[in-house]
Amino acid sequence: MKTVKDYIRTIVDFPHEGILFRDVTTLFADPKGFRMAIDQMLHPYAGEQIDKVVGLEARGFILGGAIAHQLGTGFVPIRKKGKLPAATISQQYTLEYGEAVMELHEDAISAGERILVVDDLLATGGTAEAGISLIERLGGQIVGCSFIVDLPDLGGRVKLEKMGMNVRALCAFDGL
Repeated sequence: MKTVKDYIRTIVDFPHEGILFRDVTTLFADPKGFRMAIDQMLHPYAGEQIDKVVGLEARGFILGGAIAHQLGTGFVPIRKKGKLPAATISQQYTLEYGEAVMELHEDAISAGERILVVDDLLATGGTAEAGISLIERLGGQIVGCSFIVDLPDLGGRVKLEKMGMNVRALCAFDGL
């Protein structure tokens, strides 16, 4: 029987030499693999009160929309700077390959709402940390952070757990 990890393609030396890129598009393209991933990501939260699922740009939108639909909740995107049309709050953060800014509509989350954060991959944790900061600034309460892939050698899980986050990942890959 296949696992979620079996559906993920590894591309050597992308986007830079020495990197093993974990490509989840092969998982998304397979109906059994995609359903398996969505079901496994939402299962731990099925009995929890969750008001909104927040997806981190960009593959977190694919996952977050599907999970929000299954949980019967709203979906909120956290996007790269300049992509949201209404008033936003911003958070700068560090990536594996540089710096970026994430934004969230300032009216997307109400104080006290219970939020599930979703993305495809947890590496250094910079993107998730920025998203968590934005949600908390609006008064959202993070129920958990759910990922398909964890790259434990890059330390993202440890960073988020030190922030008090409940972190779940469906599989892990060693190395970069």
